[in-house]
Amino acid sequence: MIIWINGAFGSGKTTIATMLHEQLGNSYLYDPENVGYYLWQNEPEEIKIREDFQKEPLWREFNYLMLKNIYEKFSGDIIVPMTLVNYDYYHEIVGRLECEGVKIKHFALKASKQTLLNRLEKRGDGADSWAAAQIDRCITAFKSGKFDGIIDTDEKSPEQIMTYILEKINERNTHTS
Repeated sequence: MIIWINGAFGSGKTTIATMLHEQLGNSYLYDPENVGYYLWQNEPEEIKIREDFQKEPLWREFNYLMLKNIYEKFSGDIIVPMTLVNYDYYHEIVGRLECEGVKIKHFALKASKQTLLNRLEKRGDGADSWAAAQIDRCITAFKSGKFDGIIDTDEKSPEQIMTYILEKINERNTHTS
């Protein structure tokens, strides 16, 4: 199964994904951002999409192909911590995988703008950072009703969030076995 941990920057995706990876044992932590960094380092300046590598069709196609490949060859769970709020891009990767029979459980971690700003500040990203500038876009996307598995993280500890996700994963596994 692919466990996609979505959410605004500062919502706790990496923390939760790391905790799930440790808890699940037979799992693999896949970071789609590495594809973006690879593209940025290996494309000529004239064709680079600087502001957001998700806008690059090759980024979406490569991540789709990598996830499909890992899913077909790896016996464990694949954990993907990645902000993906453009629904068309989400559908190009997640929707396409689901249409091909890949089991995916999607969770979107949401928090208030102030909570996200506080968390970003703690990790060294100020209110003027690129991550902070994305907050409104992310909050709006998760209010749209297009994304499932939304978890309000404002008043929850990482342990509570991880436990909730594990329960939902186990429910799905119980219903499909």
